[in-house]
Amino acid sequence: SAGCDNLVILWNVGTGEMLLVLDNMHTDLIYNVGWNRNGSLLVTTCKDKKVRIIDPRKQQIVAEKEKPHDGTRPIRAIFVADGKIFTTGFSKMSERQLGLWDLKNFEEPIALQEMDTSNGVLLPFYDADSSIVYLCGKGDSSIRYFEITDEAPYVHYLNTYSSKEPQRGMGFMPKRGLDVSKCEIARFFKLHERKCEPIVMTVPRKSDLFQDDLYPDTPGPEPALEADEWLSGKDADPILISLRDGYVPIKNRELKVVKKNILDNKPPPGPRRSHSVCDPDLSRPALEEVLEEIRALKETVQAQEKRISDLENKLCQFTNGTD
Repeated sequence: SAGCDNLVILWNVGTGEMLLVLDNMHTDLIYNVGWNRNGSLLVTTCKDKKVRIIDPRKQQIVAEKEKPHDGTRPIRAIFVADGKIFTTGFSKMSERQLGLWDLKNFEEPIALQEMDTSNGVLLPFYDADSSIVYLCGKGDSSIRYFEITDEAPYVHYLNTYSSKEPQRGMGFMPKRGLDVSKCEIARFFKLHERKCEPIVMTVPRKSDLFQDDLYPDTPGPEPALEADEWLSGKDADPILISLRDGYVPIKNRELKVVKKNILDNKPPPGPRRSHSVCDPDLSRPALEEVLEEIRALKETVQAQEKRISDLENKLCQFTNGTD
């Protein structure tokens, strides 16, 4: 997680505990954070116009690019295939741009393309199975998608999906949630002012057979590493599953909760006692003292009530005399 406190916090979701806090790395508001494929690196973008590549376990910045886009508007960055970085931002003339970068040579982009002059920040969503990046601009009514390859120009425009109403936000369905019988390759959830609209993208095919080229093995829900293993320095690619027979959710695995329960430290239970029976441990002198205090309080209340009543009568007589 990241936010306005300029911190990146890594959590163990099984216990709700913080694993690591990455501080003193960002000087301003953090725009976004993303993992690489095997969980060894993070990419972040910040209001200070820098893209940082961070090794979270060493708590070190391993690479940094200042102003990948010359404009002053927010930028976004994600990891794509082969450890490359895909960014979106703005030029000096406020034109929206997309860029592709190689960590081996972070000074110059592999590709840098200008798109249009709209002012909505482009949010990138990456499908690693097809190497397609979908760009959704906040306030736009369209979704553009590009294929990333190893051949120039490296980022190839494919098509644009257009609708009538602008989007306030966008969500992206994991591949295992798609309907393979309908050749569905992507599903978005478009946030409107008063509703959420699913947007389905399909590839037309005449055959009803499973399309191997559309659905290579994809990351499943089972984690490749536990939090403790990752923290010890291990890396692992996602565990892949086949969608040939459709995705069948597995039984939820039991999380390994290592956080101590505060109730585990409670004293051992003694013999149960009924609240309706007087406690024999309570001494009689103490009980009589409590009863005496109650009687004294009652007498004080009665005296105060009598005094208030007398004062009200006198006030009434005084008022009648002045009339």
